[in-house]
Amino acid sequence: MGLKSIRYTNRDTWIALGLLPGYYLFLNYMMLGKPYFQRLDIFLGASLLTTLIWTPAFFLHAVPAVYLRKRFPHIRQTWMRLCLALSIHILMSSVAITFLFYVYKWIHFPGYTFGSNRLFWAITLGIIGNIVANIVHESVYTFEKWSQTISETEKLKKANLQSQLDSLKQQVNPHFLFNSLNTLSSLIDEDTEKAELFIEELSSVYRYLLQTNENALTSLRDELRFIESYFHLLKTRYGNGIELEVRVADGFREAQLPPLTLQMLVENAVKHNIILSDQPLQIRIETTQSGRLIVSNNVQLKNLRVASNGVGLANIATKYQLLGQGNLEILNTETSFCVTLPLMTNELK
Repeated sequence: MGLKSIRYTNRDTWIALGLLPGYYLFLNYMMLGKPYFQRLDIFLGASLLTTLIWTPAFFLHAVPAVYLRKRFPHIRQTWMRLCLALSIHILMSSVAITFLFYVYKWIHFPGYTFGSNRLFWAITLGIIGNIVANIVHESVYTFEKWSQTISETEKLKKANLQSQLDSLKQQVNPHFLFNSLNTLSSLIDEDTEKAELFIEELSSVYRYLLQTNENALTSLRDELRFIESYFHLLKTRYGNGIELEVRVADGFREAQLPPLTLQMLVENAVKHNIILSDQPLQIRIETTQSGRLIVSNNVQLKNLRVASNGVGLANIATKYQLLGQGNLEILNTETSFCVTLPLMTNELK
């Protein structure tokens, strides 16, 4: 654990600094009584000694607190986190208070007389102080966690809205619709059976586009069914100029991913690359043994570069990041373009 990780939230340090001076005064008064405030030498010496001993002990309380926040980070785990933190902190503070009492005894501090009764009340009031301090710290942490959750939810909503807008643009994209209708028109004259199948697949594509954005996640199985319909349209248009290979293990077909992820990646490959019968665009969708999804294609860029703002890939990356699955990898070489995505379990849906 690095030093940077041993910290509370941004406000916790200021809370601690606000509580410590009063606690030092209280603790020294419990040990020394009225002489603590009546003699300047005792006041300064005791305050300095307590500060040197107790300050590291106080901030050492951050170690189990940070660990518990990492181990039980969710708001629904607040009571578990609070109870465990209280138990650990009460034990730590009791040991520190006892140690401080005996240090004063060992060094024969002026005006100090060891008393077990005073030690008992110091520990008892220390327990009360721990309860108050932990509640304050936990309240601050919970509030910041809640604020962070609200912020991330808003970002995810915006990302979903942007994705819906992009999908809507694709649905009414005049080039996509024009090309589809041209293909359909030629099929009607050439092969009515193929034309009927083309209409069925086109309907499936639009039905999925209209329905899919209602959920933050969809199954890989549904995405692959959609891609089959979508690729049928591409295959009908480009013929032998485009190929799709799917190698997805059955055990991962119920895994989750953001909707339209595969469509965006396939469309990205079609948009930027040459598609010819003697120079086919080869797209591959496969899973790894560790449960990651890889979508790759060979690179044969068009001579006239297509304008792109990278919105599709950016939306995918944003969705994964907000879902706590930010380890998306993009590998772009002279011969291949590869995107590796994590697959999620049904629990995240």
